Amino acid sequence: MPFSALDLFKIGIGPSSSHTVGPMRAARQFVQTLDRHGSLGSVTQLRSELYGSLGATGKGHGSDTAILLGLSGHDPDTVDVARIPEYLAEIHNTGTLALNGGQSIAFDARKDVVFYRRSLPLHANGMRFVAIAADGAVLRSSMFYSIGGGFVVPEPAMDREGMESRQEVALPLPFDNVEDLLAIAGRLGISIAEIMRRNEETWRPAADTRGAMLTIWKTMQDCVARGCRTEGVLPGGFQVRRRAAPLFSKLSTRGALGHMLDAMDWVTLFALAVNEENAAGGRVVTAPTNGAAGIIPAVLHYYMKFEPGACEEGIVDFLLTAAAIGILFKKNASISGAEVGCQGEVGVACSMAAAGLCAVLGGTVEQVENAAEIAMEHHLGLTCDPVGGPVQIPCIERNAIGAIKAIGATRMALHGDGRHHVSLDKVIKTMRETGADMKTKYKETARGGLAVNIIEC
Repeated sequence: MPFSALDLFKIGIGPSSSHTVGPMRAARQFVQTLDRHGSLGSVTQLRSELYGSLGATGKGHGSDTAILLGLSGHDPDTVDVARIPEYLAEIHNTGTLALNGGQSIAFDARKDVVFYRRSLPLHANGMRFVAIAADGAVLRSSMFYSIGGGFVVPEPAMDREGMESRQEVALPLPFDNVEDLLAIAGRLGISIAEIMRRNEETWRPAADTRGAMLTIWKTMQDCVARGCRTEGVLPGGFQVRRRAAPLFSKLSTRGALGHMLDAMDWVTLFALAVNEENAAGGRVVTAPTNGAAGIIPAVLHYYMKFEPGACEEGIVDFLLTAAAIGILFKKNASISGAEVGCQGEVGVACSMAAAGLCAVLGGTVEQVENAAEIAMEHHLGLTCDPVGGPVQIPCIERNAIGAIKAIGATRMALHGDGRHHVSLDKVIKTMRETGADMKTKYKETARGGLAVNIIEC
């Protein structure tokens, strides 16, 4: 199954890639399909059903509002984030929804978006959309699965194991595991970033890939900047206070580094800024998911701010190297918290960030693999237990800790020679098996862990 770096890094909105971005894309695909088949004008009623993890925590993740936006024709990559409240208010106040931005139908979100805790057969994040004509006839009924990182798959494209079936594309340097990746790098004497660069030319010219990576970096920078200047509380019943802006003010007044650990405070700040923006529904980059969106930007900002010799080319190589590691997790395990727990989100992002940083700090391909392995090994078994459903507690802090762990894993790998006992392939296999053994209540259902025990505090 071929994946591009741009499959791992997508520009979207918060708070969740699987529970917000995915449903929004699925809803938009559904109405666009109706439009292409000439049946959109016959629709008088449209019903949306969310199942499994989407049904259990969808309200906290904004899945219902994401569906309204998607049915209206908005795309998470381009929707005007500042106008989202306006778009939603119009739907709720008028009781109508303009399908794909065109004709309006009567729509009551309380009745026409339904949440079910039971799961559909192939994945924990399932959706069904049903379009109905005036005479009650079903014009179209489609099921989709949001499989993590904003990936949305219609049911016919899912196999019996719940894995995405993709059209085969012949890559110049294909790899299915770390062993393949290291063998290619050793045979050709090239870096992991260069392997990715050559493979990306399957989809676009090299200059376009470079431009896309720099656009991803610019979006990350903008997100950090917004998070550092925005104060107040995050949406939701817990009224979580934003911490990034006050921390930014405090660190900015110190001037030159006044303590050996100030760099770690800045890393914490960068991650908090991103994930507070994500929790507020702002523009973020899935990296590889929204729940883990702060780790790679935080480590990249660390690289640019604190590492001598940091440069734009290093940014591109970092992201391409990180994407290669993310692709391995995507192919051989999962990046969905609803499927394998938070080890598949924060753990994978930490592994990707460690690999990217190690590469641009001069690590060998063996050291890069070692850094990625160390980072993931120490996230094995991490549960996904968001308190109350929103991607706030403990998600925001987990990104800060994950970013620091990525830097620690990198430094540990760079002090070694790349030789170690546990390969990244074995860790990825272990992560998938651990996720399969994990009880459902610990996988983004808000029915276990902190999600229930915080109530006793």
